[in-house]
Amino acid sequence: MSLPMEYEVIRSRRKTLCAEVREDRVIIRAPLRASAAEIRAFVQKNREWIETHLEKARQKALERSAVPRLTDGEIRALAEQALRVIPERAAYYAPLVGVRYGRITIRNQRTRWGSCSSKGNLNFNCLLMLTPPEALDSVVVHELCHLKEMNHSKRFYAEVLRVFPEYRKWQKWLRDNGSQILARLGP
Repeated sequence: MSLPMEYEVIRSRRKTLCAEVREDRVIIRAPLRASAAEIRAFVQKNREWIETHLEKARQKALERSAVPRLTDGEIRALAEQALRVIPERAAYYAPLVGVRYGRITIRNQRTRWGSCSSKGNLNFNCLLMLTPPEALDSVVVHELCHLKEMNHSKRFYAEVLRVFPEYRKWQKWLRDNGSQILARLGP
């Protein structure tokens, strides 16, 4: 018999149960009406998947802790470089997407590569300067396409792929390598 597994339950107006692994935490997202017994049975049924992903998350956390941190001066230099490079890329891709954007802001964030406001302003992470140019372009196109579709629907991704056909390849690169880069900002 296996030991009980600790997990946090978040209830919402969803229809199905799902498990999410974040570093050393397991989150079970559950419908409002799901019983405790249903949730326990779901966890037991998916125990192997959860344990595998917990181990992967622990390994990534160990790898991130070994990554050298950027100094304040290095972060400032990356932000200055981003202020030169990213607006050029946005200006190149905006007509291809068929949109106009507002202000571009450069930030140093630990979790996001970019974001888009409902007012048409774009935010980008200065750490994009540490990625291949194609990865940066994939983020720029992604955010510009949000000016047409403020969601992640099929129509949104069809637009992204129309403008940047290699999008999925570079998003996978960011998924596989991005946490190492983001970890350079420190805890």
